[in-house]
Formats: sequence, structure tokens, C-alpha cells
Amino acid sequence: MTTFTELKLSAPLLQALATEGYENPTPIQAQAIPPLLEGRDLLGIAQTGTGKTAAFALPLLQRLTTT
Repeated sequence: MTTFTELKLSAPLLQALATEGYENPTPIQAQAIPPLLEGRDLLGIAQTGTGKTAAFALPLLQRLTTT
């Protein structure tokens, strides 16, 4: 199983996720975050409530905080 740490998110994002009780990414997050962190375009389809917003927002926040 993939963890948020394995997705190479920044320490502040990892801390925020842990504070909110998130330990492991959902499948859409595990598949979407790595290419988005690389700056690639992505089209993803998943059911409501599976974490698509976080899959998009976490890489965006990572890029904003590291540039």
C-alpha cells in the first residue's frame, strides 16, 4: 500500500494530512499525485467521495510552497 510519504509530499503537507487523520491515499490519489507532481497533465475519473479534489490540490499546494 502506498503512503503519502512515499508520494514525496512536503513535510508541511504530510503534517497537515496526519493532523486531519489521513494516513493512506485513495487509489485515485496514489495514481494521480505522482504525474501531477512532475507537472504532467492528467484526466482522472473516479466516484464521488474518493478524494479527487485532494488528488488535484495536494500537488498544486506542493508546487506553490516549493517555488
